[in-house]
Amino acid sequence: MKNIITSITVFAVLISISAVSVCAENVSDSSATIKKAAELEAFDYRVENLRNFLEKYNSPLTSYADEFVQYADENDLDYRLVPAISGVESTFGKRIPVDSFNAYGWANGEYTFESWEDSISHVSLVLKNKYIDKGAVSINQIAKIYAPPSSTWGKNVSFFVRKIDILPLNFDII
Repeated sequence: MKNIITSITVFAVLISISAVSVCAENVSDSSATIKKAAELEAFDYRVENLRNFLEKYNSPLTSYADEFVQYADENDLDYRLVPAISGVESTFGKRIPVDSFNAYGWANGEYTFESWEDSISHVSLVLKNKYIDKGAVSINQIAKIYAPPSSTWGKNVSFFVRKIDILPLNFDII
């Protein structure tokens, strides 16, 4: 009899827990900003993941995580590739020529971009058009063009790609 009463009690508790409904009321005053459902659905873990990663390195690129993901998506790139290159070339933008926004060793560090966003956009576009689209579809293949004659550049970029996000993605860049 005790077992039946205990089972009924446990069952009742489980039903009551699963039946709890949450009612949300939209309360705001004139200074409040209400996020639309569409904005909440637009959350992209890659942005937060990259932002948190770059923050660990105290990178000036931390606040540009959105742009890295945006331009990677626009150019059908792995979102980790361009930030990983910046890790190898400039410790994520910390060691660059003054006011160059060149975290990628572009033109052997001689190139100056207008802004961080300009640099992310440009490097992403060129990687897509002049590397990936021309057959350099892995980091090791990109390395032969991007950083010859280095035998370690590709391994180092791959290291940072995996550090940024170890989850398998739809890209086979490594």
